[in-house]
Amino acid sequence: MNMHIIFFFCLSLISYTYFGYPLIIYTLSHFYKKPVLRHYPYPLVSVIISAYNEEKNIESKIRSLLELNYPAERLEILIGCDGSTDKTREIISRYANDRLKLISFPLRRGKPSVLNDLVSNANGEILIFTDARQRLDNDSVNQLVKNFSDQRIGSVSGELIFEAEDSKAGHGMGIYWEYEKFIRKCESSMGSMLGATGALYAIRKELFSRLPEDLILDDVYIPMQIVRKNYRAIFDKKAKVYDKVFSDPKIEFQRKVRTLAGNYQLFNYLKTLFNPFAGKISWQFFSHKFLRLVVPFLLIVLFISSALIAAKIGTVPLKSGDSPYFSVYFYWIFLLLQVIFYLFAILGATFKHTNRLFDIPYMFCVMNAAAISGLYRFLNRKQNVLWKKTGI
Repeated sequence: MNMHIIFFFCLSLISYTYFGYPLIIYTLSHFYKKPVLRHYPYPLVSVIISAYNEEKNIESKIRSLLELNYPAERLEILIGCDGSTDKTREIISRYANDRLKLISFPLRRGKPSVLNDLVSNANGEILIFTDARQRLDNDSVNQLVKNFSDQRIGSVSGELIFEAEDSKAGHGMGIYWEYEKFIRKCESSMGSMLGATGALYAIRKELFSRLPEDLILDDVYIPMQIVRKNYRAIFDKKAKVYDKVFSDPKIEFQRKVRTLAGNYQLFNYLKTLFNPFAGKISWQFFSHKFLRLVVPFLLIVLFISSALIAAKIGTVPLKSGDSPYFSVYFYWIFLLLQVIFYLFAILGATFKHTNRLFDIPYMFCVMNAAAISGLYRFLNRKQNVLWKKTGI
C-alpha cells in the first residue's frame, strides 16, 4: 500500500477519535437534545457495595451513606464482604442493623459474583451501585432517583469529581477526566452514554442482567445491557461523588491497564454492538470505545510512515508534481511535531512539578501505553477478575 495513504489513514482515524467524534456528538446534542423528566416520590432504594480488604475506607463510606439526604425508611444498604482478610468485616458489623445489612462470604470470588448475590437479596426497586472508597455528596442518591420518573430511563450515572491532588498523576488525570466527562454529557443529552461512572450509578432492578463471573467492568456491562433493552443510560451532574487520584503514577497506570483490559473483554460480551445496523449506540460504541484502543497502534504506524516518507523525500531529487498530497515540507514538519510532542511527554514523566504543557502529552502517552498493556493482559489472560489492592 502507498505509504502516503497509510499516513493519511492513520492521521484521519486519530483525528476523528479525539476531535471529530467529540465535535459531532457536541453538535448533535444541541440539535437532538432529549430532556429528562425529573421527579420521584422516594421509591425504595438499595445501595449495593462489594468490599474486599477495605478497612481504611469502609467506615468513612458507611458514615457517608448514613448522612445521605434521603428518607432513612426508604433506603437499605447491602455490603458484601468478599473474603476479606483484614478488619473490614468487623468494622461493618458494628454498623449492621435492619437498615444496613452485612453479607459475608468466607472465600473471595470476585466483585461480579458478590454483586449478583447482593442484587438477589435487595428489596429496592432502584439499585445504587457504589464502590467502598469514594465519598458521596449528601444529595447524590436523591438526585439520581429523580431521573427514574421518566419511564425511558434505565440507568443513571453520577458525576465523579477528583478532589484536589497536588501530584503529576492527579493533574494529568484531572485533565483527561474533564475531557471524558464532556463526551459523556454530550452522549447522554442526545440519547445514551456508554456505561456509567463505577463510583456511583443507579438502575431499575428489573433491568439488571446477571453478571458473568469473570467480568471486569460491571459499570459498562450493566448499563449497556439496559440500553440494549431500549432504555436510556444517562449522566446526571447533580449526583456527585468524590475521589482522589493515586499520587503514585504507577498505581494509577495499573488501574487504567485493568480498565482497558476490561474494555477488550467487553468487545466479546457486547459484540452485537459492532453491528452497524444496531443503531446510533453502535456508532458511539465503535467511536468512543473501540477506536480509543486502536489509536496506540495507529500512532506507531503514523510515526513510522511519516519518518519513512520524510526520509525518502530527503534523498530523492524533487521535481515538479513530486508531492501530490501536500508541500514536501509537510512531512518533515509533522515528523518534527511528533518528536517534540513525545519529548514533552518524557519531560512530563521526568519533572516533579506539574506543568500543563508537559502533563497533557504525558497523560496522553500513559493512557495509550495502558491500552497496549491491557491488550497484552487480555490476550494472555493475565488480568484476573480478582483485583490486587494497592494504594488507598
